[in-house]
Amino acid sequence: MSPTNPLPQVAGTAHVAPALRRKRLGALDGVLLLAAIATYCFADLYLALATSVLIMIIFALSLDLVQGYCGIETLGHAAFFGSGAYAAGLFALHVSPDPLLGLVAGAVVAAGVGLITGIVVLRVSGLTQIMLTLTCATLLYEAGNVAKSITMGDDGLTGYTIAPLLGRFSFDIYGHTAYLYALAVLLVVYLFTQFLVNSPFGLAVQGIRENATRMSLLGVRVGLRRLMLYTLAAALAGVAGALSAQVNNIVALDTLSFTLSANVLVMLALGGTGRLYGAALGAIVFMVLSDRIAAIDPTNWLAALGVLLIVVVRFAPDGLIGLVDRFAARVAPARHRARRTSVADAGGLANATTTDKEVTP
Repeated sequence: MSPTNPLPQVAGTAHVAPALRRKRLGALDGVLLLAAIATYCFADLYLALATSVLIMIIFALSLDLVQGYCGIETLGHAAFFGSGAYAAGLFALHVSPDPLLGLVAGAVVAAGVGLITGIVVLRVSGLTQIMLTLTCATLLYEAGNVAKSITMGDDGLTGYTIAPLLGRFSFDIYGHTAYLYALAVLLVVYLFTQFLVNSPFGLAVQGIRENATRMSLLGVRVGLRRLMLYTLAAALAGVAGALSAQVNNIVALDTLSFTLSANVLVMLALGGTGRLYGAALGAIVFMVLSDRIAAIDPTNWLAALGVLLIVVVRFAPDGLIGLVDRFAARVAPARHRARRTSVADAGGLANATTTDKEVTP
């Protein structure tokens, strides 16, 4: 029996290694995680704001999947956030106060809304698609306003309680449990999205974004994959909405509003589309600056955010994550040159030492 040729195995390993490197967490992940831990340890007075930031990061990640990775334009992403929020609130009010079950309920209902609306929205493109997403969100907003016997309309859905997390950790008034709960959910969502965008499905969707016709000619079912991603993103937005309903103990009609859809678009524009880091950075900057600027000037804080957005779009069209990438690209060559210089110096010293030994009698 002839020995097996190892070359195909080596080639296969060479193809697998880049995929594994793409899924590996980087230094920026560690920085963000350390910042989250430091917030919990040293910023007790801002845990409510920090929890809202974590929820908005999940929401921005879901929009980034739709717009940044699949190229679907939307102005009605709040439809899924609000659907998940109302589903979690009604689930806690009428079925069970368990937070994890409520989280699942919010994700399932939002995914259903995404599936139904996606069948209509994804048949068109461009301005028509944008207007259809806005129409779907507006219809849900009006339905929530009219069905006051269910949603309580403008007064907001209240009167429900959330049971202790895992039966042990109660939601205290200081927000410790809510923050850790939101952080844990965010970590799970982030790892899932990181895996998704680097999976064969995610890479195919990115190919559809670049050239849907070519991917269709390659045998990829473009419409089905776009609908699947749209539904998954809706489920993640529903998770964010369910978290909001559980930690705030109220579901306002604003969770379905155009304002929320516009805000998350601004977050993504600030951070950078098509990058998961961009969604996180954009949500952090938008939420923190909104809170601080509104505290300084409650009247004109939106104008200040508008100026910030103009500056970012003008000088960093690819968002804040683009600035981070350019800074890292500048630092890396300098570090590489320093390393090469040190290696050359070490080599020269070794040669000099060898020469000295050779001439020593």
